Amino acid sequence: MMFQMKAVSAGYRRLEILHELSLHVNEGEIVSIIGANGAGKTTALRAIAGLLTVSHGEILFRNEQIQNRRPDQIVKAGVVHVAQDRELFGSLMVMENLTMGAYSQPRSTIEDSLKQVFDLFPILKDRRTQRAETMSGGQQQMLAIGRAMMAKPKFLTLDEPSIGLAPNLVAQMLEAIKRIRDAGVTVLIVEQNASQALAISDRAYVMESGSIVLEGTGHELADSAEVRKAYLGM
Repeated sequence: MMFQMKAVSAGYRRLEILHELSLHVNEGEIVSIIGANGAGKTTALRAIAGLLTVSHGEILFRNEQIQNRRPDQIVKAGVVHVAQDRELFGSLMVMENLTMGAYSQPRSTIEDSLKQVFDLFPILKDRRTQRAETMSGGQQQMLAIGRAMMAKPKFLTLDEPSIGLAPNLVAQMLEAIKRIRDAGVTVLIVEQNASQALAISDRAYVMESGSIVLEGTGHELADSAEVRKAYLGM
């Protein structure tokens, strides 16, 4: 087992959002977390990334505790997060953003990492001298994921990678996520577009009010009457 959250409680100041949340991700999997707005999905990813304090429980990456470490230490351990708002350096060019993503890696690895990113998202190579703030939403999402890949993650967490994208770009983005997994990176996705996320997921969890209420394979949850009614609009 590559990754575990064991009875994790966390939140913002005195407001607890996660209530003894437990889940796991096996090496080589794509796992998704679905649920309504306010369920705590983004909070879970922020806790993993070291962006908020865990008050109870453990977060384990390859059997080593990472909860409450500094974000840069978590990245160096191999756990890399792509935030919902992308957090790009808007005034910098594509190449500069990508290079910033490799800050934790030896300079000798940058060329190979760039090749991998450009193979995944060829448009970034074409736009490498363009400022990030002038790119479309879909291109910015590609850049955010590409920048994360420059850190050579072993475990990649993605918060709403399809948000704001046209349907054709959603399919392209999810296909890219499968290619990332096939390249050896384990993936955990938080996604509002439940049907699309379940279609590419080996396993999935349903969150409500900061806790897991259902789990199963992607196909099992996609076929669940409860999930179909509550999250798939069927």
